[in-house]
Parts: sequence; C-alpha cells; structure tokens
Amino acid sequence: MVYLEDEGSEFDAPIDFVWKYVFGGEKHDGAHKTTRKPQFKKISDITIEYSSERLLRGKWAPDRMRISMVPPIAVVTEWLEGVLAGSKLVYVYSPRGNKTGIDVYGEFTSATLAPSEVEAAAREFLDTEYGADAPAIRTAYQKAKGTSA
Repeated sequence: MVYLEDEGSEFDAPIDFVWKYVFGGEKHDGAHKTTRKPQFKKISDITIEYSSERLLRGKWAPDRMRISMVPPIAVVTEWLEGVLAGSKLVYVYSPRGNKTGIDVYGEFTSATLAPSEVEAAAREFLDTEYGADAPAIRTAYQKAKGTSA
C-alpha cells in the first residue's frame, strides 16, 4: 500500500465553475482520453458508481469506482474494481480568487501490480486526470467569459 499526497495544483477558474465542471457527468468524462465506455449509476444524491475501461500502465482494463461529491469541498473516490481496486483518495478543493486549488490525498493498492509499480500507477492516474481536467476547465471558463485562452 502506498500513501500519496499531491498538493498545490490549481485550476484556472473559480471554485463554483470547477464544481459545475465536476458535476458535468458525460461532458466531464469526455475530457478523459484514458477512459472509454463509461457508465454512471446514481447511488444517492451525492454518490455515483462509475464504470469504464481505463488505460493504465499501457493496458485497457475494466474499472469501477464509487465516487461521492461534497461540493464545494471534496470528492471521495474508492476503487471497487480494476488495477487499483481497494485504493481510496480524496480530492480537496479550495477557493483561490479566480482559481481553485486542488490537493489530493490517497492510499493506493493493487492486487495485480507488483508493490514497486503501485506508486507509479497512482501517479500516472493523478497526472492524467489533472492533465485532462486542467485544460478543459481553462478552455470552458474562458469560453464562458467570452475570451480566448
């Protein structure tokens, strides 16, 4: 098991806009090229079960997560199936004027990867998620303001 903290990243939009993006469902999911065949199942007003195929460590594989959203503070994710099954992480959002801070804290594990590969897989996941969301949020916010990025 590997514990990771990823602090200090920012999105180039205010927190209310970021949350509209996070709740965008399929539109939000479309920014992520490392997932395909998404399915959303509502569990409660704040929790969904998200299933897809995920590209991680160079391979596509089934992936299923329980995701709880507590706006405007946090998103809690628990892997139920997939390469990182059993992993848990929390995304914490903080307002920073016209930007939004995002810090991530997680405990990652895998039944299919060697222990030495778990941290690399977790960092790959975090990097690709942020790498998809940051430009999508920036572009959408600039468009909403009527300016170009």
